[in-house]
Amino acid sequence: MAQNISKLYIDGRWVDSESDVVLDVLNPATEEVIGRVPQATVGEVGRAIDAARRAFDEGPWPTMSPRERAQVMLRMADALDKRRAELVELNIAESGSTRMLAEYLQVGIPLQHFRDMADRILPTFSFERGVLPTIGDGIGQGIVVREPAGVAVLISAYNFPLFLNIMKLAPALAAGCTVVLKPAPTTPLEAFVLGEIADEAGLPAGVLNIVTGDIDAGRELTTNPKVDLVSFTGSDTVGRLVYEQAAPSLKKVVLELGGKSPNIICEDADLVAVTTSVIGNMITHAGQGCALFTRTLVHRSRYDELVAAVSAGLSMVKVGDPAEPDTVMGPLISEAQRSKVEALIATGVEQGAEIAFGGGRPALEKGFFVEPTLFVDVDNSMDIARKEFFGPVGVIIPFDDDDHAVRLANDSEYGLGGSVYASDPVRALAIARRIRTGFVSLNGGGGGVTPHIPFGGYKQSGLGREWGEAGLEEYLQTKAITWSAARG
Repeated sequence: MAQNISKLYIDGRWVDSESDVVLDVLNPATEEVIGRVPQATVGEVGRAIDAARRAFDEGPWPTMSPRERAQVMLRMADALDKRRAELVELNIAESGSTRMLAEYLQVGIPLQHFRDMADRILPTFSFERGVLPTIGDGIGQGIVVREPAGVAVLISAYNFPLFLNIMKLAPALAAGCTVVLKPAPTTPLEAFVLGEIADEAGLPAGVLNIVTGDIDAGRELTTNPKVDLVSFTGSDTVGRLVYEQAAPSLKKVVLELGGKSPNIICEDADLVAVTTSVIGNMITHAGQGCALFTRTLVHRSRYDELVAAVSAGLSMVKVGDPAEPDTVMGPLISEAQRSKVEALIATGVEQGAEIAFGGGRPALEKGFFVEPTLFVDVDNSMDIARKEFFGPVGVIIPFDDDDHAVRLANDSEYGLGGSVYASDPVRALAIARRIRTGFVSLNGGGGGVTPHIPFGGYKQSGLGREWGEAGLEEYLQTKAITWSAARG
């Protein structure tokens, strides 16, 4: 399934890159080259920004009615649906997802989100509302208008490429913004499919531009004064750089960064459900998910029982090529990421934690694999309890009572997600209200991943929200327009 892309998508056209640098895209399970893309120059990134600026200032997209934008987006949704099977296969090969994950979360959910934005949110969202009359020197009236923020730069991470691209692109387009999309260099192929979708659906030229690029090209995206908004998903380290680079021109910044999310297990919790949760949050996409609950806090009376159950469950996890139907956990994205995970595992051992399961590499000849690894005898001050692995590694820490659990949960630089398991739902809700995170799941949650709720974090997990109406609002500015209805 080689995907050799020789062109960039700028101003509604596929243009040859002037760069002689080509990025190889590897299948992380086999280490084979599955595609090549050009690495855009700073000049080409600048031309993509210029195209988006013209399309916003002079083009029809920002001034179309919400219903007109929705019609174009629905055509895009139809085109995406027709290519669903192809996108699943590409995602498995490019990001190393298992088939189940690719079909559901990597492809199914973002396609659902894109259609929901066009079909439900756009026709019903309040872009304009009247205000109460002001009575004083005569009578004043007015309206409050929500209008597009302008040129939006979207920078996505490698772990969920289509998911992240669409979760940014859908609200940006719905708001009336024009876009420059920069995918991660390790997973760019699914992004370029969106250019083909835009052509098929008749999206006006310049509304969507897709470029790659190195550090200098990325800096051009975050500093160029023609850009109004930057939405970034990635590590908190790079997120801080994006924030700093956008600051001199006071761009609006949306950051979806890391997490070390707690999973609080009360003494009366259903241990079967809990064990499934703990294992699932360790192995889903080989732990490469910012919202995974990788810091398990369990009541001391259930600690030994849970450690034994999770260790036994991990022994049955098949690690291997995600293209094989019975594979449960696939690879990390790259050798560099595997090295980072292994270095942090070594740090955990050095700091006195014990490996209850895993800790090494599976016996596979190719691929960037790490065994699912469970740490016990962990103190919340250790690096393995505070830093994000972005790999299949979990820690289990005991607590004494609810107050202790909440203190441990909140003792983190991050604040993305959280989870509580307790037989009493009122107790679970009371604990959830005290956790300083952007979302909390009670007893496993319900309904699956939904685009109807806001997604984002507190503290160093980021700024702003994504998904649904909350995501749309990030791409809007608010304007008040007033006039005199009657003079005194």
